[in-house]
Amino acid sequence: MRSAELVPHVRDLFSLCPEYFWHEPWELQDVLFSLGYTDDLVDEGEIWAAVEIARGVYPQWRPAA
Repeated sequence: MRSAELVPHVRDLFSLCPEYFWHEPWELQDVLFSLGYTDDLVDEGEIWAAVEIARGVYPQWRPAA
């Protein structure tokens, strides 16, 4: 599963269970699988990309330090 396919699932998870909003991708890996959003454990990198989009965090748009 690609990160683009995960975004709606991650947004749904965040809206139904807001306590997961700040969890790390390795923590969400089991949650997404357990709740039936994915058929298998998804790579953490794919989850991380989907989480950044779902949270609205785009590192390339941040001002330079």
